[in-house]
Formats: sequence, structure tokens, C-alpha cells
Amino acid sequence: MKIVVLDGYCLNPGDLSWSALEKLGSLEVYDRTPPGLALERSAGAEVVFTNKTLLPREVLSRLPGLRYIGVLATGYNIVDVQAAREHGIAVTNIPTYGTASVAQFAFALLLELCHNVKLHSDAVRAGEWSRNADWSFWKAPLVELAGKTMGVVGFGRIGRQTARIADAMGMRVIANDAIETSPPAYDGFRWAKVEELLAESDVVSLHCPLFPETQGLMNAQRLRLMKPSAFLLNTSRGPLVVDQDLADALNQGVIAGAGLDVLSVEPPLETNPLLSAKNCLVTPHIAWATKEARSRLMEAAVENLEAFLCGEPRNVVN
Repeated sequence: MKIVVLDGYCLNPGDLSWSALEKLGSLEVYDRTPPGLALERSAGAEVVFTNKTLLPREVLSRLPGLRYIGVLATGYNIVDVQAAREHGIAVTNIPTYGTASVAQFAFALLLELCHNVKLHSDAVRAGEWSRNADWSFWKAPLVELAGKTMGVVGFGRIGRQTARIADAMGMRVIANDAIETSPPAYDGFRWAKVEELLAESDVVSLHCPLFPETQGLMNAQRLRLMKPSAFLLNTSRGPLVVDQDLADALNQGVIAGAGLDVLSVEPPLETNPLLSAKNCLVTPHIAWATKEARSRLMEAAVENLEAFLCGEPRNVVN
């Protein structure tokens, strides 16, 4: 059985092992696959793994031996799942590997917005503290989170883990989700409509999937509903936010700051307005990428394939 990994570098840049997959078949691993080579490299494979390499209908229709596509991520919009179903190809994803890491990273962004740790550390290294007349100084406002409201849009695994951290830090949590089940027992917790959540929250953290109805969720109109002192976090999907609208809101003081690990186009164009917007942290889609999370992802990818080969497929999305 031929197994092909089309874009394995981000999952395993060298600190993990492909050995578990090698035990299941003849393995070919490519660090990256340009769009025009997906068909050529997948030819003859029964199993293909992809993270961000597109597998559209025109590619799948020309791979008669392909039986299984393993998406090395939670989102699977890079595969034409309808075409895969028509051709009898199972498509699986990995839904749970990054919960703790992504929630932790959301707070890394938030705490940097609250305290500007790097700014102050750089100032000390540059000698500003040594030259200062006072025993303490700060170069930007410092924000305490206790007593403030965290609004979580999308209350799945990651949203709930983010809420747990917020509650532990003394924040009130409100949430919006299409399915309002199993509310946590936090003081003051309640479900809210998106507009209510935006108006009440001091921090808004996005954790919802990207669907047609959520694309452009945070646009100019909705950003204007937020408090001028509020922060927006997005560690979910870049197209949830209209880039230009958020950049305008930041530059005009409509909201106080943003922490983004995802953008609408990745890698971004150098002209993306968020790269130069005021008080906007942008990181290169790394919330998922702790070694612990990547190890879980690798293990889950192997387990998904093993389950399929045993006739008991799991995490099938089509």
C-alpha cells in the first residue's frame, strides 16, 4: 500500500517520527507540494495525507486507486468532500489534538496586549530602566483581566477551554454558539447573541468554524458594537474577520487592540493592512504547533488510518 504525505513539514519539521506510518505501507513524504504537483505525487497511492495542499474534484477524479484521504488538521475545506464521496474515498480529520495549545495561545496574545511584555523587556535591555529616575515605569497602559468579561464566539472544545482559563483568571464568561448545551457552572455565565456579546465583552475570542454564514463575521458594523477599550482575539480561521475593516477599527480607535494568529490569506500579502495596524499582534498560525499538540496530531493521524484499514473508520467527514 502506497502512502503519500503531500505537505508534512509543518507537522514534522524533524522533531517527530514518521515511523508509525512507515509500518503501514510504503511511505513517501514531501515537505511541501506546489498546487500543480498534487496529482503527480498522489498517483498510485491508496492513502494520501494533506494539511493545506488542495485536493479538488479534478485531482480526485484522476486518482482511481485512492481509497483514503487523511487531513492533518481539524478543518477539511481543502478537500472536495462531495467529490471524494462520489469516488468512494473516505476523508478523515483530526478534531481534538490542539485544544489546550490553542486556548493557551489565545491567552498568550491577550496577556501581551494587556502588559506589552516584549516592549518593556526591550526597553530594559536598551537601558531605559537603568537611566530612569523612578524605580518603576511603563510605556503603555497595563490592563488587569479579573472582573472583566470574556465573550467566546464558538463554544466547542477550544472555546470551552479558553473559557476555563478566563474563569480561572477571575473573568466573567459569556458565550455564543449555534448549539446551547451543557452550560458551564461559572458565576455569571450566560448565552448571548453575537451582537449582545460584542457590546458587553472586554475581550472577544473567536473559536467558531468557517462556514458561509460565519465568513466576514467581524466586519465594520459588528466591530463598532464593541467597546473602545476591548480586545479582539482570533485563533480560529482568518476569514472570520474582514481584514480591512479590523485595520480601520484599530487605526481609528474603535477598539483597543487585536491578537491574531490567522489571517484571511496565509501567508499574507505584504500589503495586508493588519500588518501595519495600530496595536495589532499577528503571529504566523502557530497556536496549534506545540510539540505536544503535533505529537497528538501525528498519533491521531496514524490511529485514523489504522481504524480505516480495520474496517472501523473514525473521524470521517464525508
